[in-house]
Order: sequence, then C-alpha cells, then structure tokens
Amino acid sequence: MAMIFEKESRTFSEYLLVPNLTTRSCTPDQVRLSTSIVRYRKGNEPSPININVPLVSAVMQAVSDDRMAIALARSGGLSFIYGSQPIDSQAEMVRKVKKYKAGFVTSDSNLKPDATLADVLATKERTGHSTIAITENGSATGKLLGIVTSRDYRVSRTPPETPVHAFMTPFDHLVYAREGINLSEANDIIWDHKINQLPIVNDQNELVAMVFRKDYDEHKDNPEELLDAHKRLMVGAGINTRDYEERVPALIEAGADILCIDSSDGFTEWQKDTLIWIRQTYGETIRVGAGNVVDAAGFRFLAEAGADFIKVGIGGGSICITREQKGIGCGQASAVMAVAEARDQWFRETGFYVPICSDGGIVYDYHMPLALAMGADFIMLGRYFARFDESPTRRLLVNGTYVKEYWGEGSNRARNWQRYDEGGDETGKMAFEEGVDSYVPYAGKLKDNLDVSLSKIRSTMCACGSVSIPEFQKKARLVLVSATSIVEGGAHDVIQKESERRP
Repeated sequence: MAMIFEKESRTFSEYLLVPNLTTRSCTPDQVRLSTSIVRYRKGNEPSPININVPLVSAVMQAVSDDRMAIALARSGGLSFIYGSQPIDSQAEMVRKVKKYKAGFVTSDSNLKPDATLADVLATKERTGHSTIAITENGSATGKLLGIVTSRDYRVSRTPPETPVHAFMTPFDHLVYAREGINLSEANDIIWDHKINQLPIVNDQNELVAMVFRKDYDEHKDNPEELLDAHKRLMVGAGINTRDYEERVPALIEAGADILCIDSSDGFTEWQKDTLIWIRQTYGETIRVGAGNVVDAAGFRFLAEAGADFIKVGIGGGSICITREQKGIGCGQASAVMAVAEARDQWFRETGFYVPICSDGGIVYDYHMPLALAMGADFIMLGRYFARFDESPTRRLLVNGTYVKEYWGEGSNRARNWQRYDEGGDETGKMAFEEGVDSYVPYAGKLKDNLDVSLSKIRSTMCACGSVSIPEFQKKARLVLVSATSIVEGGAHDVIQKESERRP
C-alpha cells in the first residue's frame, strides 16, 4: 500500500511565534534582512548573490515584467521576469531593467496623435498616470510629437471624440532634454522651468525616457537598492525545461543575473537535464534555481543536480488549483520545515548551503516572518505584488471597488503549458487548468506597501530577540494554534467601526 506520512500537512495560519527576550539592541533599525539566494560554502566564503530584503516576485505574466523588476530591485528585492512569452520579448524586458537609470522612466502611457480624449481617459484609467506621451507610432520610443496632461483638457467641456493633436502641448512648446543628460542636470531643468515632467529625446527626437518631479525625493528613499558590480539593477528570469538551449543564452546575453526553472513540480528528470546542460555549458558562472518540491527527497534530487536555490511549495498559491485538480502537494508550512531540515542536513554532509525559497501560501503579512522562522531563506510572492501599480495587469473598477487582474500560469489565459509539462507531449496543449483567472484588491504603489510589510517583519524579529534572518531561524519558537485560538487572535466580541482588513 501507499506510504503515509505521520505528520499532518499544515499551513502558516496554524502557527504562531512565541516571543523571546527582546534586548536593548533588538530594535527595528538594527534588523538586517539581507539573505543569500544562491548556494555557497557557508563559513568559508561570502555568498555570491545576496538580496537586501527577503522577497522576490513570482515568475508570472500577471506579476513580473520589467516595471515590477525595476520597482522591486530599487527596494532591495528581486523579480523573476516571466518566461511564458517569446524569448526575444523576455530578453528585451531583462535589457530594460539592466539599462534603467534611476529617475529615467520608460513611458508606459503613450498614444498616437489621432487618438481621442476618450483614449486619453482610458489610458489614464488603465495606468493611473495622467501624463501621456504622444508619439508618431504610439510607442514609448516613437518620435515625440507632444505631451498630454490633465491641464490640457476639461472633461466637462471637451467632447470625448476630440483628437489628441487638437489639445496636446506640441513638441515645439515643450521643455525637453537630449539623451545623455544626467539626473542631476535633468532635475535642475525641472526646477528651473517649474514643470512636472521632462521628456528625454535622442537626435531624431525619438522619446528615450521621462523624468518626473515627483520622483525626485524617491531617489533618496531607496538605500536598499539591489545593484550589481556595475551599479545596475539586478534582475532574474524564468526558464522552462523545453526551450532552455535557446532561451538561456538569450537571457544571459541580455544581462540576467540569475535564472529560475519555473514549474509546478520540480522533482523530475527534465529539471535535472536542464541543470546539467547549464552546468556543462556555462560551469558555475550562471546561477539557476529549480523547483518546486515539498519534501527532503525532492530537495536532495535538485541539490545533487546542481541547483543554486530550491523553491518549495505545490498548490499553495491563491490562484493555484493543482491540489484539487491532481491531488498532489503539501501544506506550505509543513513543506518549508521539511525542506529546511533537508537543507541543513545537506550542509552538514557537503559543506554547501543551498538556500530555499518559500513559494506560495502567504495570505497575511504575518505569514512572511513565519515562513522565514520555519527555515525559508527568502519568499516568492505572486498575489502580494499583483495588487500594485507596477504589476503589468489592468486596474479595473468592479462593483465599486478598484481591483487588478491576476491569473495563474496554469490557467488557460496564461497558456503556460511549459510550466506544467510532463514530458512526451510535443503538441504544446494544456489538457486541463491548474490555475484560475481572478481579481485582487488594488493596493497602490509597491514601495508604500512593501515598507509596511518589511516593518512588520522587523518588528516580529525583534519580539523574537533577533536582528538577522539566520539568528531568527535559530532562536524562533513556534506553537500550533487551535481553531478557537485563531478566532481569538483577531478582533472579536466588538462592533468594529471599519470592517476592512488589509492583507
């Protein structure tokens, strides 16, 4: 008969942390959230790649494009740009991140001159931005013909069918700068001319970037920026086990700092083949993670194959239905603790520390420190980041509430059959869905929300007497909670003035 594990499959919500002594040195400003994300010989040499905050964005169409990668890297985390797209377009996203200069923003709101006011309003609704570049071809790099801001029209007086060229500020009336200007010089022009944005154009008057007045202070507020040796933002990219021989070289040429094999089940020979090919082709110079797994056997299989980090979790994501479709997986808390134990055993045997990434199962902010306490070195999040302005999906008004679209890589919408590939089928078809198409509550800017979440993590660590993630994992004490005590832990037996609860 089948083997039955003795321990139950448990989730993060079934645990709480028991406080330790908080010493005078345990204050939030002393907490360091830096963590390794690739294997290294622990104790003898530093990790080749650290992230400054232990959060990465998921390899998903609805989450991780170049805008998300830029925003998260500026806050100290890392994005893995989704791989369920043509190789050329994924590589181009990587290039955009590596070419990004702080303060020089690629315009995401662009229209042709024959667009209408209705198009302007629709673009503003979709992006949340009121500044729209009018270019010859309607792209972010087309010849700049003018700019439209909310000062250029009045909805109550301008008919919606009015063409943009009739009310835009034309190019010859704009204050602009040429490509090659530095950020300090650009900001000086903004302040001298009392304008809110400065277009940057090349010698052909093609739009290169925008510099905004509102970003001036932001540049001083990102001390945790994740930079490579050349002072460029760092970025990861997702790959699959089908076209890696073509995709990996293109992503490396584009400048990707780290790769990740994206799959719902990583305990397969196809992942091993992919890792072996990368090692034989590039040696140890290319860093690549693998997964997902939920137990010691899966961890050891991928560690032996050469994975630099290993993702943990099957079916725990908010849009993932793998468990109910296929009956495989494990509660995320149980999976993280089992794999963490295997990682520590692997380190004792080999001397190499292979970081693990908890992927899925995070519903509330307090689940993040729980995942770290249970042994995760860093956490991959999808739903959390999908809610922000920087995610690539549309913001919509549904039943009086602003939401953003969010769909799983296993949904028909994503059609990411490579992620759920079981081998043998060359047709590229999905037999059934393992993800859903949904909405998540719109939450605003990434940085505003991330700062709050990180504050909670730091505060929790202080309550547990820790100022670093390794110390936190060593000192953390966990207790199982009953269903009744879960109810007790929230607001109860009162009439709340506001019923809304923030994630």
